[in-house]
Amino acid sequence: MLDQKKVFDTLSQNGVSFFAGVPDSYLNGFCNYALTHAKDRNIITANEGNAVALAAGHYLATKEIPLVYMQNSGEGNAVNPLASLVDRDVYAVPMLLLIGWRGQGNTEPNHPQHKLQGEITTELLKVMHIPYRILTDSDEDFTLAAAEATSYCKETRGVFALIAPKGVMADPDKPNNTDGSYPMSREEAIEVILSHMPEDTIYSATTGRATRELFFLREKRGETKAHDFLNVGSMGHASSVALGIALARPERPVVALDGDSAAMMHMGAMTMVSKVAAPNFMHVVLNNGAHESVGGQPSAGHRIDFTKIAEACGYATVGHPVTTEEELIEAIGQLKDCKKASFIDCRIHKGLTRKLPPIIFDHREAIDALIDDLNS
Repeated sequence: MLDQKKVFDTLSQNGVSFFAGVPDSYLNGFCNYALTHAKDRNIITANEGNAVALAAGHYLATKEIPLVYMQNSGEGNAVNPLASLVDRDVYAVPMLLLIGWRGQGNTEPNHPQHKLQGEITTELLKVMHIPYRILTDSDEDFTLAAAEATSYCKETRGVFALIAPKGVMADPDKPNNTDGSYPMSREEAIEVILSHMPEDTIYSATTGRATRELFFLREKRGETKAHDFLNVGSMGHASSVALGIALARPERPVVALDGDSAAMMHMGAMTMVSKVAAPNFMHVVLNNGAHESVGGQPSAGHRIDFTKIAEACGYATVGHPVTTEEELIEAIGQLKDCKKASFIDCRIHKGLTRKLPPIIFDHREAIDALIDDLNS
């Protein structure tokens, strides 16, 4: 991994000292250093497009070149503002992009959700006429890359991307950081839900830890996985998949096991229940106030009132977050037959209950089992 102090010193020497983005495990060294040392000049945003727009506002107000960081899967969220807001033919807002390159070559054969993303990482930049440089694990090379990138931004008022392959900006050992904010872990909360919803309930689990914990809880409990949709990619869309299933199969209870960061990434999806009838749909946000899967950086999850937001969007709720196993059981009992789409903000602490191996499974086989179950 690059020496992160030298990385930030180099960026500062080139006039870059404002950062915005969505954390990525391939960038966890960078993200954690920014969190500790950049303080209020580092903004963790809801999604990558949000980061580009916020960075644009910073440039307009200061004429300082900002840096936007993201996983390569977030390029899709960033395309719109990159192409129609900051492009040189529109408002010509210069900025650096720092992109974690998941799926480069055959680096993640067990994670097909990164394969196409890896293949099109540089192609998307080419289509948008954004020059880029692929970083290496060399402090000297980073010094040259930062100088090239910032010179381009200053001279052209354009965007320049720095692409970080595996190991360049990330410590390979991610700590299991726990806290005592709330008594339940995510895995404990998921198990409570599994135990208190009907056996034929369909589950849509969000990207990251929730998918892994649901997968291994099924094995631990000796239960079928044919009722589960594991949203291994497309962060922020698990609840929409769940709602689509619920609308098509009103006889089946459907639960979205969402995360706070994922729910905020595409929070507009929550408004859909105001337009449709889905009494069999329950949306549970497993809210630990962190981007846990990529390094534990803080989210706004514990700062906002998801319950009031959900009520305003048309969900039935119990009127407050739940924080204990007993409160979660009571909320499930109150809401699962309430004749309306329902929502639970389930406050949990950070950290894993137990060390879990990566999920390795046949994605087509798993999804076909779910399709067969829903159509039998």
